[in-house]
Amino acid sequence: MKRDPIRLMEVCGTHTMAIAQAGIKKVLPVGITLLSGPGCPVCVTAARDIDRALAIGRQRDVIMTTFGDMMRVPGSGGTFQDLKKEGYDIRVVYSCLDALEIARRHPRKEVVFMGVGFETTSPTIAATVRRARKEGVRNFSVLSCFKLIFPALEALLVSDAARIDGFICPGHVSVITGSRPYESIVRRFGKPCVITGFEPSDILKGIGTLIRAHCARRPRVVIEYKRAVRPEGNRRARALLDTVFEATTAEWRGLGVLKKSGLAFRRAFRDFDAVRRWPVRVPASRMPAGCLCGQVLCGVKTPTDCRLFGKKCTPEHPVGPCMVSSEGTCAAFYRYGR
Repeated sequence: MKRDPIRLMEVCGTHTMAIAQAGIKKVLPVGITLLSGPGCPVCVTAARDIDRALAIGRQRDVIMTTFGDMMRVPGSGGTFQDLKKEGYDIRVVYSCLDALEIARRHPRKEVVFMGVGFETTSPTIAATVRRARKEGVRNFSVLSCFKLIFPALEALLVSDAARIDGFICPGHVSVITGSRPYESIVRRFGKPCVITGFEPSDILKGIGTLIRAHCARRPRVVIEYKRAVRPEGNRRARALLDTVFEATTAEWRGLGVLKKSGLAFRRAFRDFDAVRRWPVRVPASRMPAGCLCGQVLCGVKTPTDCRLFGKKCTPEHPVGPCMVSSEGTCAAFYRYGR
């Protein structure tokens, strides 16, 4: 008997790159399709947030710090790399602690850290902010562009544009969140979820688990990454995160505005909120003409559907963030899938 096609989505940029590097899509049986989802934090950062960061970076006596992947992500008015060439003080850091150290060394400057990431990254930023308050470092602030992954998964299933039959869930995020938040996806939408590691054997095992659950019509949450993930997750990290931040409405590239999908500073820590400290004017954002990054992030399109891919848009001259980031779907396709 012929079975219906099965469409599974990996929700982690590291998984996307690992799948492409190992050539996993090429060995799957006919009828099994892997989709890449909104698991790259650089890629899902909205153009408006990038434009705000660029505007803050142009302010007098500001040292703007961020992760390396953000340097070439285009906003409406250029990139951080462009600002650096113009003489503005833009610095790449490896952690938020590096930005805090820069603030200590330059007390007459205002140091802003542009923070992107999911539940994996944001607890470390919360710890840094708490340290800054304890030490009395007042020339340090964070532009919070952090995202929470579960509202995005629900938005994808509500829209049903990608027709997703199951999720390969992010291992790094799940170390913090645990497996229990995925249970609502199973209950509400009847979609199986599997949390896997990043070795090819981990990913293939996870795919097999999802296929069996789908075909048996018994959706459930399975932890295949037991060496790192527990059902309860990391309670201490979540408590730290909840001390400094609270859930808020946020804009995602591709998915639009989602309730309780971002993080805002709680009242006790608002002195470290770069948005409050720098109420800059942000003009209406413009998306790059012809770029399909938003649709790629939703699993509706693949990079090769984009007319710019590999032509006007390359790693050397990226048009959209999915080609810039080391976890971007377009970058993975370009490097391993052509």
